[in-house]
Amino acid sequence: MEGFKDVILLDFWASIFGMRARIALAEKGVNYEYREENLPNQSSLLLEMNPVHKKIPILIHHGKPVCESNIIVQYIDEAWNDKSPSLLPSDPYLRAQARFWADFIDKKIYEGGKKIWTTKGDDQQVAKKEFVDSLKVLDTQLGDKLYLIGESFGYADISLIPFSWCFYALEKIAKIDFEKECPKLVSWVKRCMEKESVAKTLPDPQKCYDLLIEMQKN
Repeated sequence: MEGFKDVILLDFWASIFGMRARIALAEKGVNYEYREENLPNQSSLLLEMNPVHKKIPILIHHGKPVCESNIIVQYIDEAWNDKSPSLLPSDPYLRAQARFWADFIDKKIYEGGKKIWTTKGDDQQVAKKEFVDSLKVLDTQLGDKLYLIGESFGYADISLIPFSWCFYALEKIAKIDFEKECPKLVSWVKRCMEKESVAKTLPDPQKCYDLLIEMQKN
């Protein structure tokens, strides 16, 4: 039986990517030691465990590192495959679909949201349109389903739900009406927030707004 120290997560409280790992660990009921990293002054353990990218999150399992958030979530699902629920579908096609949408989220949602709060004026308006268009694609993918790939919360949802933490901030910064632009996605966020793993992981949205405003100043 694994002890508490056999699983360590190196993370930062506001990391959307770290939230993915935390939600996945909570879904699987895995006990782990959480270690908060000071990103400007990275620990020697972080540099040892991820010498390539030198970034969090890093999952350390029996002394071996797993890096990159979506890879970590897949690893958690496979390493603790005896624990329910399964995060990736058993059907190969649906599993491929889950990976496709997780990739879409990384390329479109992360980059799109970042462009909004790092630009101003016309550039911000262009970034806003691109971001909203990407959200509308996800809104269409949801359709009448409860979750992105079907009737159960899983890998693709874990990939996306941490970004909802920023919706309040982006609403204030760029005047995005999420309820109007992507109503199904907004309903999906509320549904996900009913899950304990999500509700306990995502911080107060006001903290995201405060953080982005501080980063804009700097």
